[in-house]
Amino acid sequence: MSTRPYFAIGTLVPVAALVFAYLLQYVGGLDPCPLCIFQRIAMAGVALCCLMGWIHGGGAIASRIYAALATLCALTGAAIAARHVWLMHLPPDQVPACGPGLDYLVQIMPLSDVVATVLRGDASCATVKGSFAGLTLPAWTLICFVGLTLGGLWGVSRSPARSD
Repeated sequence: MSTRPYFAIGTLVPVAALVFAYLLQYVGGLDPCPLCIFQRIAMAGVALCCLMGWIHGGGAIASRIYAALATLCALTGAAIAARHVWLMHLPPDQVPACGPGLDYLVQIMPLSDVVATVLRGDASCATVKGSFAGLTLPAWTLICFVGLTLGGLWGVSRSPARSD
């Protein structure tokens, strides 16, 4: 059985999620918080790993490597999205204070400090800016990442007969 259709799905789902996020930003006027930007980076990582698997179509070992890399990106994104959802559910008195924007942080801090600062979150990350069917956008992103993680784990664990 070919792995290319699975990698195609693994490419198209994150690309669709990213297109939706950029539509919300540029058409809907919904500015992303720093955690949203980190989730976009993780989503792009999943798409890139799956795209490489889709294009390469290597053997069983290559397919497992691409699936493992995509799973790692999806797990990272799921952890960031879970942190974001957790911040949104904090009582107002426990929400961290607003911090500077991501552009400013990148200019004045080393990358490791930027990541640590963003992952701590701030009030802009705890504000619910949009929801659908009773779930916030970060909750939907978390669901997407969990699905991508499960798909990636399935891809790592299965033994394809051929990949093209």
